[in-house]
Amino acid sequence: MKQSPQMQKLEEILRQSKLSAHGFLGSDKRNLSEIIDTDIAQVARFNVTPSQIAEKMQQITDTAIKGLGTWVEIDDKRLAKVDEAKGSIVCPWPHPAKFAKRVTTMKIIETGDSQSWSDLNIHLIARHSFFEGKGSDFRIEPEKLIALLFESQV
Repeated sequence: MKQSPQMQKLEEILRQSKLSAHGFLGSDKRNLSEIIDTDIAQVARFNVTPSQIAEKMQQITDTAIKGLGTWVEIDDKRLAKVDEAKGSIVCPWPHPAKFAKRVTTMKIIETGDSQSWSDLNIHLIARHSFFEGKGSDFRIEPEKLIALLFESQV
């Protein structure tokens, strides 16, 4: 699919961003529209929206922050912790949005399966339906994330 000039410019920024050492698209050769469309289709198969996913991620982050870097019980099946670094990172889309350099890690107690995300990931999923490109440092596979967040729905 041919992209608009705005999407092409954004893709250039995401591929070689000063905001992320390896960019937001990693080694993914697909264009930005295809990456987003594929992930949205995958999310839709599970009857959830990117906004619902991001809302759940934010709830877990908000709960885990209270642990000051230690594991916090989210529910009887999940634990989470938050690690913070100094500074902030801005959204690569052309609008003003700045986020703490904070990473939340959630794990399933029984299996040890885990998923990490940044505050920026939450925003990118909620506002832009963007889970990053394959091979990027903070790529989140939608199916895995949904399984961990909404265990009973998958």
